[in-house]
Amino acid sequence: MNARTNNIQFINNEQGQPQFVVMPYAQYLELSNIKQINTDTGVPSEVVNMVFDNNYSPAQAWREYLKLSQVEVAQKIGISQSAYSQYEKSQTLRKTTRIKIANALGINPDLLDF
Repeated sequence: MNARTNNIQFINNEQGQPQFVVMPYAQYLELSNIKQINTDTGVPSEVVNMVFDNNYSPAQAWREYLKLSQVEVAQKIGISQSAYSQYEKSQTLRKTTRIKIANALGINPDLLDF
């Protein structure tokens, strides 16, 4: 076994099955970084779920995932909140608009086109 597993503690439930794992924080950070999605090339499942479960546009799902308001994104683009709201309601965006929104959100424009 890898020496790292010596620092891991399993906590079992009433049936004796593992329920929790306790490990050094540095190791947790290492492991969690491996599982993070690179938002330059991948769409987090939370964003996908908002699009399909809530019928959000990709722009709205990304904005909510990033915890930004419509006002904040609109200001970054240089338009009014109501104009930005119209973009979010659209399921298809022109390429130039998609690029502007992506830049405001800090993501790759292709991630708004799914």
